[in-house]
Amino acid sequence: MTPLFSRSGTGRKGLVTLICGALAAGGLAAAGVATLEPGAASASSHREAPLISGTPQYDNTDLYAFASPDKPDTTTIVADWIPFEDPAGGPNFYTFADDAQYDIHIDNNGDAQGELLFRYTFKTHTKNGDTFLYNTGPVTSLDDPDLNVTQTYDIDLIRLKNQHEVSRTKLADDVPVAPSNVGKASMPDYGKLRSQAVYKAAGGAATFAGQADDPFFLDLRVFDLLYGGNLTEVGRDTLKGYNVNTIALQVPNDLIRESGEQPVVGVWSTTQRRNAQGYYSQVSRLGNPLVNEVVNPQKDKDRFNASQPSYDGQFLKNVTNPELPKLIEGIYKIKAPAEPRNDLVDVFLKGVKGLNQQPNVKPSEQLRLNTSIKPSMHPKRLGVLDGDNAGFPNGRRLTDDVIDEALQVMEGELVGAKNDLGDAVDKNDKKFEKYFPYVAEPTAGSRGALAKGTTKGADVRSQLGDALRPAGSGSSGSGNTVLIAASAASGAAGILLIGTALAWWRRRMQRPY
Repeated sequence: MTPLFSRSGTGRKGLVTLICGALAAGGLAAAGVATLEPGAASASSHREAPLISGTPQYDNTDLYAFASPDKPDTTTIVADWIPFEDPAGGPNFYTFADDAQYDIHIDNNGDAQGELLFRYTFKTHTKNGDTFLYNTGPVTSLDDPDLNVTQTYDIDLIRLKNQHEVSRTKLADDVPVAPSNVGKASMPDYGKLRSQAVYKAAGGAATFAGQADDPFFLDLRVFDLLYGGNLTEVGRDTLKGYNVNTIALQVPNDLIRESGEQPVVGVWSTTQRRNAQGYYSQVSRLGNPLVNEVVNPQKDKDRFNASQPSYDGQFLKNVTNPELPKLIEGIYKIKAPAEPRNDLVDVFLKGVKGLNQQPNVKPSEQLRLNTSIKPSMHPKRLGVLDGDNAGFPNGRRLTDDVIDEALQVMEGELVGAKNDLGDAVDKNDKKFEKYFPYVAEPTAGSRGALAKGTTKGADVRSQLGDALRPAGSGSSGSGNTVLIAASAASGAAGILLIGTALAWWRRRMQRPY
């Protein structure tokens, strides 16, 4: 492949300018300046549509489907929700919604309708409502009494025909969710909690639900006036340090595909939210990455989130006449590929012929995976574009660099316009795991430098007493006096706080509403 831009040196800067200018000028995602600290930004489907951006518990962020690297006769599906979770975002940490249905859909015959639906529903449990704490002490297991707020979930496998339920099977009942990673003092061995949350279901399936590091990697700080005009800062992972809530499902291939002769499946995830009348309505949807982010214009984003693949004909023009190549041509005079873009129809709506396109497929937006293709021993981040047919757009692995792949395809890689577009972020900041659920553990809320005067592994309680002493004091009596005084001051502040709260409560009880 002859690149339009080099991946190093001066050529790389020109490449980044191209991407930044095109995206910023086009306003292709939610407004905001993306930085390495929590703030407003957009990623694969992080805050991608106006309505869903205000309800993050129901917001699909990413979807992955791939041949399980250690169990090639199974498929692993990873679906994420709740974008931009700040690890220290307590005391109300991150939970799945109790009034939602988190669904994973499988279309195994290409008719743009789901034949299988894996439905996850969650329930929140609180042991002690008289404390503000998420956990009341160090948590050493998922059933630890000190884990104050917990969640469990059920999985139903619903078989469908022409979008009508044929049968329903309970695959799992009251499975515990891995909690948010509050910090080292609260959860000294988070890996143990993660392993306890992996559940082996009947028939060779496995499931996991809980917090994880956001596996999507990219540089999206383009909204800060083209990286603030300082191109030496490009190549930073915008989502570094953020977590998501993850559902991971590993299932035997024979369960989800139509047959050994027709092994291609289409996958998408949705969220349905219960309204005041008790009915559920779909509020979020995700198949391929970046479709509702970049391909669909503002006027179609909410409608796409509420729609079904069988009605995707209404969005066809967004794919055949995409906006992004026109923006690049207008700004940088690089000629956009000729329209209509039938090459994009194959990638996003039908699957690539001879690779992951189902016979007699009806065009619709799904993530399509050929389950007969074995996992690669040495995965290439550009997937099919680099000769690795086990990667995107044949499904999507955690390590696939979909930003670079999508940009190259948008600029005509499949129709002879060879290019080397990218964002200079080629891998996730954390390594993925070798075994199910594969996603990396979440960043802890207690991340960061140690407090002054403390050492790694030291008992915080003993350090507290030393920290309360006057500088240079060597007398234990003097130290005790200061500690007692500090404790008394803390107690007085607590009484004042309680008194203020009681006064507020009395006034509230006297109000007529």
